[in-house]
Amino acid sequence: MRFLKILIPLVLLLCCFSCRTATSNNIHYWMEDNGKIKVLTSIEMLNDLVIAIGKGHVDSIALIVGNLDPHSYELVKGDDEKFARADLVVCNGLGLEHGASLMQTINSHKNCLLVGEEIFNKAPEKIIIINKTVDPHIWTDVSLWSESIDFIVERLSKLDPMHAEEFKQNGSLLKKDLLDTHQDLLNEMKAIPSEKRYLVTSHDAFNYFAKAYLSERNEGDWHSRFSAPEGLAPDGQLSSSNIKSIIEHLKKFNIHVLFPESNVSQSSIKKIIHAGNQMGLELTIATEPLYGDAMIVEEGMGGKNYINMMKHNAETIKKYLNL
Repeated sequence: MRFLKILIPLVLLLCCFSCRTATSNNIHYWMEDNGKIKVLTSIEMLNDLVIAIGKGHVDSIALIVGNLDPHSYELVKGDDEKFARADLVVCNGLGLEHGASLMQTINSHKNCLLVGEEIFNKAPEKIIIINKTVDPHIWTDVSLWSESIDFIVERLSKLDPMHAEEFKQNGSLLKKDLLDTHQDLLNEMKAIPSEKRYLVTSHDAFNYFAKAYLSERNEGDWHSRFSAPEGLAPDGQLSSSNIKSIIEHLKKFNIHVLFPESNVSQSSIKKIIHAGNQMGLELTIATEPLYGDAMIVEEGMGGKNYINMMKHNAETIKKYLNL
């Protein structure tokens, strides 16, 4: 028993060290001059697209990883070197990456693609605006996110014309995968009775998801399908009027489960649960988090992490809303 008490912490320590080393080695490899296009993406959801399109001709890494918040991310030591090394920077835009130092560096880079801005310029009606603020969470609608692909293909082709046709073919295959996933999510969500298809999460990251997958076809007031105590950028601030508004929404649509998000504090929804249960609403928190601003990353998923993230969200929502 004493041996195990010593061995287990040692194994955990070695695992942590190896993880840090692997990450460090990936950065060092990415910084090397090996003839490949060096791409730096702001978020991991974009990194998946770039890797799937560029394959062996591109080295791509994400700046904001794990459970870090893209809304408030500020540059840390070593980030300047990444931007300087990158042949192409790919960001979401639409106000997502609004940390002062990050936004300034993005705007000053010689070759930066803002996929959300490109989609907005092409089809402004597809972009959601909440209280005069643009909602940047376009990746929660898989069909809308697939529209980023053509812009990435175009930029990579300009940097490496020799492999432009390959980028185009990879992009077409990826778009098919995403559109197939979109249809799967539609089918899965429509299996939930319409009167149960209402979602409440920690912050306003699922408007596009609600519009695409929870609402009825041509439903005018799709906004009622989704609500959250915190705004488009989670800040942990919750007033009594916020709590009252959410509780009224829960009562109106007979909602009993609230969904936490992987990288957002549960304090806000716990306050709502407490207040609601004092009123006899019988509210609970889902034990499995949704992935809004942070992407689920598991071994063996390769370039399919984004798709698995969206499938996880749909399966979790269906599981709890069908109770």
